[in-house]
Amino acid sequence: MKLAQVLFSQGFGARRECEGLIVSGHVALGGEVVDDPFIDVEPEGLIFSVRGEAWTYHEKALLVMNKPRGHECSQKPKHHPSVYSLLPAPLRRRDVQSVGRLDEDTTGLLLFTDDGALIHRLTSPKRHVPKVYEVGCKHPVSAEQVERLLAGVKLVDDPATVRAANAEATGERPDGLHGLRLTLTDGKYHQVKRMLAAVSNRVEALHRSAFGAFVLPANLAPGQWRWLSPDDARAVADQKLC
Repeated sequence: MKLAQVLFSQGFGARRECEGLIVSGHVALGGEVVDDPFIDVEPEGLIFSVRGEAWTYHEKALLVMNKPRGHECSQKPKHHPSVYSLLPAPLRRRDVQSVGRLDEDTTGLLLFTDDGALIHRLTSPKRHVPKVYEVGCKHPVSAEQVERLLAGVKLVDDPATVRAANAEATGERPDGLHGLRLTLTDGKYHQVKRMLAAVSNRVEALHRSAFGAFVLPANLAPGQWRWLSPDDARAVADQKLC
């Protein structure tokens, strides 16, 4: 693949812009500046730098963010900053999309990819991919509430019964809220909040800790993102999640 084509595929601008970056001496391979945009390179595993910042070639983008509170999962946010503003420009130009959405006050694991087929597989209701949420509840979580969540509850304005795949009270949290670990395989609007309301409790804090078998890395701070490792990316792409 031509070097300019590599840059174009990775979101560094239009074809002419990428050629200009290379000709102007802003691109390096192996620490050596390359000024020929049409040299052939092997893209698989290629590490290059643009204006001193190192990048690794990825045919398809797949990354995880620890979503911070106060950000909307929208390209055109209405009331709060967008999670996309936390990503570098090349990824935004690649048109990566979040795999599902989290409310602005919900934190935690959020996947992004530019692979439309993968987004469909991960979000299709037929797949039943489990998502794990750490819930901070206003009131103590009783055994009866856990049983009702597992048996199924009806949401306001929705005749269908929704059930938790797993529910476990985790006791009082350091922030004084009452903990609940909830696993869902559905993806209804405000589902966790509505399910807790249906059992006479209230969500005060909500954090997604796992998507299928992939767990949010403990060392990924709020607002940070990283590429998935090859093993994690293969597991996600192969649907080895349930």
